[in-house]
Amino acid sequence: MTYVSNFPFPVSHIARIELTFKVKLIHMMQILLQNREIAAACFARLLLGFLFFFQGWDAVFKVKIKNVVAAYETSFSSKGIPRILTVVGSWFTSYTELICGFLLILGLFEIPALYILGINILLASIAFGITTPMWDMRYVFPRVILLLFLLIIPRSWDILSLDNFLFQH
Repeated sequence: MTYVSNFPFPVSHIARIELTFKVKLIHMMQILLQNREIAAACFARLLLGFLFFFQGWDAVFKVKIKNVVAAYETSFSSKGIPRILTVVGSWFTSYTELICGFLLILGLFEIPALYILGINILLASIAFGITTPMWDMRYVFPRVILLLFLLIIPRSWDILSLDNFLFQH
């Protein structure tokens, strides 16, 4: 047992780590309660990251990209779109969503990930517009709003991220 300067009682090494973690967690919660914009930025980033990550996960690991290509191939080929564009687009969007979604969850390379996801949304919107000119935006619109929010907010709001931890201190 040792005495730790911050704690007035003897604690073991593991207990000291637990108490230090709890103190830091309480401090972080106090920051979030006093600075709602930090909480909003973190929530928006995590939500957008999870939305894209799981969409990419489904396309890459569950549905498989060959099936994603097959889902759009007939519609695109009837409109004169070459198969290679369907294949490249399916690979790009699927892996972009998976990788950039994961980066957003971590809060790592956020701005490049957001720009790449913006390109992804633009390409997906063009593809949906080609297949069905009056397509339902209910799945795309929330992603666009979250993405724009994250691009517009000051970087000082998004401090609960690996980018802030690794590159700001």
